[in-house]
Amino acid sequence: MLEMFRDSVAFPFSGLFYVSKGDIGRIEVYESWLNRSPAFSMVHLKSSLMRLQPRIASVLLSTLLAACVSGPDSRKATDQAVPAIQALMETQQAAWNRGDIEGFMDGYERADTTTFVSGGEITRGWQTVLNRYKQRYSSPEAMGTLSFSELDIQPIGTSYAIADGRWQLRRAGDAPHGRFTLLFRQTRSGWRIIHDTTTSAAP
Repeated sequence: MLEMFRDSVAFPFSGLFYVSKGDIGRIEVYESWLNRSPAFSMVHLKSSLMRLQPRIASVLLSTLLAACVSGPDSRKATDQAVPAIQALMETQQAAWNRGDIEGFMDGYERADTTTFVSGGEITRGWQTVLNRYKQRYSSPEAMGTLSFSELDIQPIGTSYAIADGRWQLRRAGDAPHGRFTLLFRQTRSGWRIIHDTTTSAAP
């Protein structure tokens, strides 16, 4: 199911998510949430999704919840998502720390719809994001040493997942850091980031 929303007023879905005016939300949902543990934090999921605006707005539809039934296969796929995404991010971190920006960018979907939000700016398109990184981090000294921490990955069915965490660069003259929220999609190439919202903490 593909739902697209553009320039809409506040519009509730199952009382959980909404699309603010001017937002664009787009996400495919193939599986029910019924296989999730009762302890799963819907408040955490809502908070994460809202930080992904304007692209992501609504994931749960009451009709989907009523129509879909979970099974062993979907639970297995969901359980496999977390270690797969952790491994992908470790690969990205290693690529960055050896000065390989293109290797780092391999963790993103190579699509014109891939989106990076940071510093009040939105950059769209895998190649555009790659060019932005290369311009900003033009030397090993500028790239520094990257580390991720406090990683929290929440699968969304079998096709999507959200990851929250902290990032930090250690460089000779400073140590910039901040938080990120990443939206992953399961693609033919494996899990890939399709939307990245990254913020920087005050020095």
